[in-house]
Amino acid sequence: MSKPSIPQGTRDFSPAEVRKRQYIFNTLRAIFELYGFQPLETPAMENLTTLTGKYGEEGDRLIFKILNNGLHEKKEEDKNKLNAEWEKVLSKPYSSPVVTERALRYDLTIPFARYVVMNQNDLAFPFRRYQMQPVWRADRPQKGRYREFWQCDCDVVGSTSLINEAELLCIYEEAFVKLGVPFIIQVNSRKILAGMAELCGHPDKLVDMTVAIDKLDKIGRAGVEGELLGKGFDKNAIDRLFVLLGEGGKPIYFSKQEQLDELKFKMNGSEIGTQGVKELEQILEYHKSISKYGGRNIDMPLGDGAMQSGINVSFSLARGLNYYTGMIVEVVALGVQMGSIGGGGRYDDLTGLFGLKNLSGVGVSFGVDRIYDVMDELQVFPDQLAAGAQAMLVNFGGENETYALSILQQLRASNIAAEIYPDAAKFDKQMKYANKRGFAYVLLPGDDERNNKKISVKNFATGEQKLMSIDDCITTLAAG
Repeated sequence: MSKPSIPQGTRDFSPAEVRKRQYIFNTLRAIFELYGFQPLETPAMENLTTLTGKYGEEGDRLIFKILNNGLHEKKEEDKNKLNAEWEKVLSKPYSSPVVTERALRYDLTIPFARYVVMNQNDLAFPFRRYQMQPVWRADRPQKGRYREFWQCDCDVVGSTSLINEAELLCIYEEAFVKLGVPFIIQVNSRKILAGMAELCGHPDKLVDMTVAIDKLDKIGRAGVEGELLGKGFDKNAIDRLFVLLGEGGKPIYFSKQEQLDELKFKMNGSEIGTQGVKELEQILEYHKSISKYGGRNIDMPLGDGAMQSGINVSFSLARGLNYYTGMIVEVVALGVQMGSIGGGGRYDDLTGLFGLKNLSGVGVSFGVDRIYDVMDELQVFPDQLAAGAQAMLVNFGGENETYALSILQQLRASNIAAEIYPDAAKFDKQMKYANKRGFAYVLLPGDDERNNKKISVKNFATGEQKLMSIDDCITTLAAG
């Protein structure tokens, strides 16, 4: 018999790992609720026609398709209806046999847009939602990149106010400060990028341009130039683009206003580019008003030192998805080698893909699996997450077991997580279990303790052991 295994790009999570992941989810959920967002869940699979054509050519290749199970033969009218749907997606006649009609969701944004369209008459707009669910991509697994991973999204639809963008930046700030992850939030605008394409003489090649410059920090200027030449950009247009990007196109972050003032001058002659700069200025002004940090950078501890976190403008930030229309944002963690841990932007006509026109939206996403890996590498998880229960009662058997159970009941009634070793096993065995589980305290209800209605409390971190009353024990454990 072959050894059991799991599919490449997926992972099991131990109890200790699940507790750490729950810590991330709970932290984010509390912040989303604080900002007035409502929870939503959608199915793991969507109709393939819902997903196809929404993520660009590269994204379409990464969609996990689900083969038809063959249990039910389709009626002729059902086949014709499905072929008609595909003709709308492909914009050409379609008559091939359909072997797949469904797919695992690629992200949470397109299913959200589909939900809004289907439920538009029942929703109060602007509709603010957050969603925490797994997504699947047929990508090549590597560090920080998995085929099954979780996303946490929060979006606002039905409002064009730039206050929404500012609030989402505040959510990012608050989340990563609470999680202890030093960060840089990079912001840009697709309107600015459209202005760059226009000023370079290739307004029709915006997507080609953004796909190329989005890789600037990975493949460098030479690599980007090569891609652009292959897409029909001439050398003069490429040189002009890098003048607009500034500093030779390097992803360097200036003071926000200095950089915006410089680009505003360069964008003279492009109406959409100038509009993008003005919108970004307004977003940052709103953010300064409502952020806990007043738009300032934040000193965050990292090991023995500190790193400065905050928001910076990066005109080389492009993001590959085609549906962004305004502000775009991406978050990177400091102190670790990892890709982006969050991103999003404005998508003014996303619901138009499903027939509901002129409904503006903006949202951001948290890459929970990458955030977990970053927090684990930086060792910023709270110490007691792994153990779960805070204390373990040793089981000495007989009357002492009954006494231990009465103490266990009192601890739980006081909202202190605790457990008892279920068997009256050898003391060494019970202590090895407690050590392996990582309990903060071990409680020893022996004969003397029972006769005096007290309990011996051993602090596993310091090794110190004290005899105390049950009330004092509860106070000590409650204090951590």
